[in-house]
Amino acid sequence: MTSSMSRFPKTAMHGRAGVGLKAEHYRLILDTSPDIGFFEVHAENYMGDGGPPHRYLSAIRERYPLSLHGVGLSIGGARPLDKDHLRRLKSLVERYEPSLFSEHLAWSTHDVDFFNDLLPVPYTSETLRRVVEHIDEVQETLGRQMLLENPSTYLTFSESTYSETDFIAEIARRTGCGLLLDVNNVHVASANQLWDPFQYIDAYPLYHVAEIHLAGHATEKDEAERPLLIDTHDRPVDDLVWALYAHALERLGPVPTLIEWDANVPSWPVLAAEAKRAENLMNAIGLIDSRPAAE
Repeated sequence: MTSSMSRFPKTAMHGRAGVGLKAEHYRLILDTSPDIGFFEVHAENYMGDGGPPHRYLSAIRERYPLSLHGVGLSIGGARPLDKDHLRRLKSLVERYEPSLFSEHLAWSTHDVDFFNDLLPVPYTSETLRRVVEHIDEVQETLGRQMLLENPSTYLTFSESTYSETDFIAEIARRTGCGLLLDVNNVHVASANQLWDPFQYIDAYPLYHVAEIHLAGHATEKDEAERPLLIDTHDRPVDDLVWALYAHALERLGPVPTLIEWDANVPSWPVLAAEAKRAENLMNAIGLIDSRPAAE
């Protein structure tokens, strides 16, 4: 649990946009203290006991809120959760007291193997039971709520008996977990599977959303020469994703929003400008929501 005697400032993340913390920006952040809402890091990158990454993260955490994003728990995996991984995650959460912790609706483990990818799960009662058990274990171990991120998918399992939005809603209902709405993932999955992304947002259990992710994607072609979107996190957010984000904000109001840019990382001004665009949209929505109702 987070201590009531926290050594970190209680800075609000509501209505703010953040960016992923990258090593190439450590020094600039500490030297200039840019006006940014929060930073997010992948938990697995900081599971060692010490070294320069922890020194920089500790210094930055003293000034900014932190969101911790896991990529290695394999929440949807068939085998039990890795107890050692979970132990190290708990130590990291206690060390940095992140405002938010999230993981993916995906699997990465099979038998003794770990795949460096986030693989999709079929939406069945069996998968639902397994995911619920794993999230319950994570939340009990960490002593806090976990956010679950919707996946970027490229196919539909024939055995699925739930829609994606109904499956995620049932997970949140059974576990009390929060949700991380990745708007780029909605766009990618919808384009690849011929869904309407705006209807997806409307059907999503928005009441549980505590964070939003925005990212860039690549456009390729499948074997039939049809467009295939790939979740790459290596370029600016697409205009269609910005439009979908605005649609989500109209229903949610301002929500802490992260710009994910993990490959081909740009200069700080480019990254900060993406975050500023997200905050401007949140501010615009907030002004609309705060207007008095017409008599």
